[in-house]
Amino acid sequence: FTCSFLDTDRALVLLEEYCKKLRKPEEQQLKKAIRKVMGIFKSSLFQALLGSFTKKATRHGTISHTSLPAAVACDVLGCPKD
Repeated sequence: FTCSFLDTDRALVLLEEYCKKLRKPEEQQLKKAIRKVMGIFKSSLFQALLGSFTKKATRHGTISHTSLPAAVACDVLGCPKD
């Protein structure tokens, strides 16, 4: 499988929408953890690793349409997958 920068953007949108729903005091720790994950997805290191992984997957012919960041976000949010 491979991830793309658009997949990461989709995951960030899903995570941001979920964070907006976390308002209870007991949900604030989860909200903080999700914000950390979002920060990682936005980091230049993650983007560079994602680019490197995509290049290697393309070279080895292992590309499919699965989106790891969006899949993780959907697992957390319980949203339907494409």
